[in-house]
Amino acid sequence: MAVKIFSGRATTYLAEKVAHAYGEPLGKVDYQQFSDGEMSPYIGESVRGHDVFIVQSTFAPADNFMELLLMIDAAKRASASNVNVIIPYFGYARQDRKDKPRVAIAAKLIANLLSAAGANRIMTCDLHADQIQGFFDIPLDHLDGNYIFVPYLKSLNLPNIMFASPDVGGIKRARSFAKFFNAELAVCDKYRKEANKVESMRLIGEVEGKDVILVDDLVDTGGTLCKAAALLKEKGANTVRAICTHPVLSGKAYENIQSSALEELVVSDTIPLKQQISKIKVLTVSDLFAKAIRKIHDHESISSLFIRL
Repeated sequence: MAVKIFSGRATTYLAEKVAHAYGEPLGKVDYQQFSDGEMSPYIGESVRGHDVFIVQSTFAPADNFMELLLMIDAAKRASASNVNVIIPYFGYARQDRKDKPRVAIAAKLIANLLSAAGANRIMTCDLHADQIQGFFDIPLDHLDGNYIFVPYLKSLNLPNIMFASPDVGGIKRARSFAKFFNAELAVCDKYRKEANKVESMRLIGEVEGKDVILVDDLVDTGGTLCKAAALLKEKGANTVRAICTHPVLSGKAYENIQSSALEELVVSDTIPLKQQISKIKVLTVSDLFAKAIRKIHDHESISSLFIRL
């Protein structure tokens, strides 16, 4: 049973690197687009009896997700042996619970739709909340961005490294890095009245003279991250960097980051950058996903792909 790797249009830039790292050409997909915007992806080669991997992140617009569902259905109806879906960035993951009355739990809905379309397995990286794995009734491989970030942080050889979470919700993630590097931990406690707007922030911990690394799973407008960086510098931090797996970067994010107190923002390529700026460094997850594909196809454990923090 051979492996065939395909990509939706939103993530072709990454799927090409994954296919190259795996050692196979990217499969052919053609698209028909109706005048009203309706799309019809067409898999341009036989997948009968093959182990199919479809790469597509589900960032905005919602057409990216719809395109993924159609590709899953097409592969299933073409008699693929297994339809494995690689979602480097799992969109709508921030809506994982009812935090107020009469709202949707979008992450659960997305999980249901992927299963209904015919996916046999999901592979993703750094979900916004670990418990989203429980929304799926099919196997889910939750890969870890630590695979690319830890070697990079080691290469910096920072003399007084310290880790910080930009909010209380990210303490677990930041603490795991602090434990691995045998470093101290600080927390920026924020108060927010509405989405994407931080009202106030205070620091818990001593950062004077430290080289601080802010840790988060994603960066959207950059407001929280930039405010945290300014607070850390104000409290005496020597340098402030940030690592965030998913560069959503909407609104004035690029302007905010470029004018911030951050030395650099290190992200992965799960989402393509809309513009290049000097303060953003991109590390690729292509090798991580390629190795995971090989292990899944060979029915091997993927445990070796995790850096235990």
